[in-house]
Amino acid sequence: MDHGDISWMLICSALVFIMTPGLAFFYGGLVKRKNVVNTIMSSAIMMGVGSILWVLIGFSLSFSGDIGGVIGNLNWFGLNFDTFADTTHPYPNTLVFAIFQMMFAIIAPALITGAVAERMKFTSLVIFVALWSIIVYYPLAHMVWGGGFLFQIGSVDFAGGNVVHISSGVSALVLSFLLGKRRHLGKAPYHPHNVPFVFLGAALLWFGWFGFNGGSALAANELAAHAFMTTNTAAASALLSWILIEVIKNGKPTLVGTSTGLVIGLVAITPGAGFVPIWAAIIIGALVSPICYYFINVIKPKFGYDDALDVFGCHGIGGIWGGIATGIFANTKINASAPFNGLVYGDATLLVRQIAAIVITIIIAIVGTLIAAKVASLITKGIKVSNKDEMIGLDVSEHGETAYPAFNGMD
Repeated sequence: MDHGDISWMLICSALVFIMTPGLAFFYGGLVKRKNVVNTIMSSAIMMGVGSILWVLIGFSLSFSGDIGGVIGNLNWFGLNFDTFADTTHPYPNTLVFAIFQMMFAIIAPALITGAVAERMKFTSLVIFVALWSIIVYYPLAHMVWGGGFLFQIGSVDFAGGNVVHISSGVSALVLSFLLGKRRHLGKAPYHPHNVPFVFLGAALLWFGWFGFNGGSALAANELAAHAFMTTNTAAASALLSWILIEVIKNGKPTLVGTSTGLVIGLVAITPGAGFVPIWAAIIIGALVSPICYYFINVIKPKFGYDDALDVFGCHGIGGIWGGIATGIFANTKINASAPFNGLVYGDATLLVRQIAAIVITIIIAIVGTLIAAKVASLITKGIKVSNKDEMIGLDVSEHGETAYPAFNGMD
């Protein structure tokens, strides 16, 4: 085994791990002061639930064997393989790959929590994400990266456009419809309670994303460097594009908008980071901002759903655009694992297969979310907190603590 590759993959695993605390700060800064503990806890719990589920069954169902092109088997239950010697191509070491992929399995369900912020029972959320991981995430990870159906039809997803972002974004939309709106939505002005938290979280996400995409090369090589650069380029391009939109629309740039722009740039480049030229990353990032801005500010108000922190508008739509863009700009000279060149090189085959994979991912996410939410609702007698608890705030009603006790005379 190559110790350099193993070192790189372990470093990237740590980078991806820090993304979940980053997401917690990003989401936590966007909600009301009385709900910040609950919002951060909603990400923190994934670090426990996601890790244990992955060790027990997640890695095995995603990457051991193949059942109908949809799911793996349980031959690696509890990581039941030689953790020192087993090396499954193209992984530098099977355990190292399991560690790296575990971090994806932690953050994917955590992304959903932004849509249900300030109104979902914590116990319901924990049950939901555990079931969602089994019903939605593990099958998609197998279908894309474990040799399953989406891989077989010739679609590509370098680091998780389908597996992580589209699945979580669409599931977030479905869950926001099932939960209904927050009590005072639209009746009173709403502002993020801690804008510096938002940028801190976004900065940690950007930092961790170098591992998210760079590590998906599965080796310390030229492809990892390429993915590193496309990742940074798309984020920077989307950041500037979002700021430009804000200045044109409102006359002033905002830090929340800057943070949002850089995150959706990272989302959009994820499926193609190791497939598209660096110049294409500029276009992908520049276009994702107006696309997501439109869905957040026009489509969401029109349909009236309460996707609290715009998970669908950012991750769902950003991921869909990224998957399509991969079908447009992919180049087999950059990465021979892409079966076809993109549309700009005169071949529409990959684009068609990318769209097919996106549609299949959306269907799986919708069905899986409905099932997981129904089971969670039956177990916890409903998934939404009472009006009284929502008014008090979920920090006190769900956890019995506050983020800022000085505001309650406890300094």
